[in-house]
Amino acid sequence: MPTVIHRTRSELEVQRERLLADVNMSYEELAERAAMYSLSMDELDVWHTIEGLDYLLEGDS
Repeated sequence: MPTVIHRTRSELEVQRERLLADVNMSYEELAERAAMYSLSMDELDVWHTIEGLDYLLEGDS
């Protein structure tokens, strides 16, 4: 049986900001480096997580 995690919009936004702070980059910097394939594995994990969070936040508006 799959596990479902329920989070509020504000919790997702806080998580997104925390992830960006963890890699010491703005969203724009992270996106630019992702486009150039110049992220470390940890940074790439953050990028994919942020993409997922953005998808969820987009659907919530």
